[in-house]
Amino acid sequence: MNHEINEEILDKEIRVIGDDGEQLGIMSAEAAMKIAEEKELDLVKISPMAKPPVCKIMDYGKYRFEQSKREKEAKKNQRVMEVKEIRMSPGIGENDLNTKLKSALKFLADGDRVKVSIRFRGREMAHTHLGEVILRDFAAKCEEVANLDKAPKLEGRNMSMFLSPKSAAAVKKAQKEAAKKQAEAEAAAKAGENK
Repeated sequence: MNHEINEEILDKEIRVIGDDGEQLGIMSAEAAMKIAEEKELDLVKISPMAKPPVCKIMDYGKYRFEQSKREKEAKKNQRVMEVKEIRMSPGIGENDLNTKLKSALKFLADGDRVKVSIRFRGREMAHTHLGEVILRDFAAKCEEVANLDKAPKLEGRNMSMFLSPKSAAAVKKAQKEAAKKQAEAEAAAKAGENK
């Protein structure tokens, strides 16, 4: 955002805030400029839409430096979500599928979206329904930590779907529910043994 500073401020009346945050009242831009010059600071219009516009006396160079520092910090804390791809074939074996599943769960835990795709070659095109079964099963196995963004869809020779990570709170809730069901099942099994 570009601010009007010093001579760029042409309003007849402006509300002025001092460099210490104190309200100096409404005055002409020239009078405010004189105060700023006496303090060897800049007059910066911070709220141009207000009636009258609000200007603050400050060290503009220092203000811009601190603002860019804050923006860099915010950018550093911002995580870019990547899309990782997992490719399979319709005839994938159980062990290979489990390996792919582990990779997908790792990507989801890292906060990335996952595109899972199956490529059909030659005669496999006649059995695209098998690919959909594999993808839906894959999504069901990732259900605790992922949402199905885009259901399996055939595009040309590829069928793909997208999974995105659930929030940490949703994952914990799902894990608690799974643990609770497990405990109930174990209690029922023990009760069955004791009869």
